[in-house]
Amino acid sequence: MADAFENILGQPQVRDFLRASVRSEHVTHAYLFTGPTGSNKTLAAYALAQAVLCPKGPQGPRGGACGACGDCGRIMRRKHPDVHYYEPGGANTYLIEQIREIVNDASLAPIQAQKKVYIIDRADLLGTASANAFLKTLEEPPDNVLIILLGRTREAMLPTIVSRCQVVPFRHIPVSEAAGIVSQNTGASFDLARIAIEACGGSITRGIEFLKAHGNERLAFRSEVLEVMASLPAADAWDIIGYVRRLLELSQAPADELRALQESEIAENSDFLARSALRQVEARNKRRLTAKTREGLMQTTAIMASWLRDVMVACAGTAELIVNTDRREAILAVAARTDAARLARGLRAVERCDRAIAYNVSPETCLDTLLFEVKEVLHGSGSTDQRCP
Repeated sequence: MADAFENILGQPQVRDFLRASVRSEHVTHAYLFTGPTGSNKTLAAYALAQAVLCPKGPQGPRGGACGACGDCGRIMRRKHPDVHYYEPGGANTYLIEQIREIVNDASLAPIQAQKKVYIIDRADLLGTASANAFLKTLEEPPDNVLIILLGRTREAMLPTIVSRCQVVPFRHIPVSEAAGIVSQNTGASFDLARIAIEACGGSITRGIEFLKAHGNERLAFRSEVLEVMASLPAADAWDIIGYVRRLLELSQAPADELRALQESEIAENSDFLARSALRQVEARNKRRLTAKTREGLMQTTAIMASWLRDVMVACAGTAELIVNTDRREAILAVAARTDAARLARGLRAVERCDRAIAYNVSPETCLDTLLFEVKEVLHGSGSTDQRCP
């Protein structure tokens, strides 16, 4: 029978290790999941949380996660009050206040389950001060606390953090394999799965969600982003400002849906939740909204980057590698009047935009700057005279 770990796609060794740890009741107090973006670390962390918090216990019919109880359902929907997800609150770093919040909260009793789980994403961005504030809790957390850190590589982490965790490495999943997994889990064609993977920055889980949960809406959003990229040559300043406002509105849609759902759930549960518990739920909801908003913005820039890469491969004479095949003619038309140097500059502009968003710069300012820069680089006077063959 399938268990909580069955959906850790593309990581069979990780799946088997975590499954065995739960069934043998050898789950340690702290884990460090390492691997590249898109390797399903976050999904694995939630699967482990589900297996640990399920009231059926590790000897249950599904190895610790029945998948049918209220706890399992809330964890799968990422709404459980005892599963806390964190990401850096500062400019590419964790704020010391965030770590103090985790340390203080870990000493409190769970709200609904028998345990509490803390998932700390991009833990390689824990600075020295934040890490030092966290070491005691990480080494000796309360018995009812499980901590899961997510990072790129163990080498990117402070040694004092690594030494206190069970390290679980995740392998890189090739794009072709990732697209196959998305296709298998959504019924979409391989080409459409590749498009979803590109739009979601290489993430299999988000690629599946892109096609499954919000398929028509997200594909329509992608089309508008690509229309903007193709329209830049003829766009003036007011056009670009209008494009950005529209893209921000569309990228915000998933966060708006999440906010409405959160407000509804708080209204339903406010009568029986203690005030302290309600504050914890509201704080968790705020973090999730921030993450969902940033995810929408990053999806916008990922789609733009995929278009620029397609123009670049067309420039290189390898048009068969174009991912956005439904835009092939428009991509070839742009490739005929630009060159690889300009496209490389355009891709660097996207990277700068992503970094600025991570630094909490105004999204409108970031996208305005990006579109003006891409227009100038590809179609303006600041480009080279070379053309693709």
